[in-house]
Amino acid sequence: MTRILNTEELGKAIKDRRKALGMTQSELAMYCNTGIRFISDLERGKPTIQFSKALAVLSMLALNLYIGER
Repeated sequence: MTRILNTEELGKAIKDRRKALGMTQSELAMYCNTGIRFISDLERGKPTIQFSKALAVLSMLALNLYIGER
């Protein structure tokens, strides 16, 4: 499990998983019903992305998001 502390780390985790699955940004965008620009922004760690779309991408990539107390 990887601790994500900022949007850049989240973007890197998404990009790494996408590449590990052998998917292009275009393919991921199509499967998630988003634009390629959204995927690109998400992977670059843009802090103002739409959270619901980001959750859809995580789900498509079979990634979980957990919240816990420190």
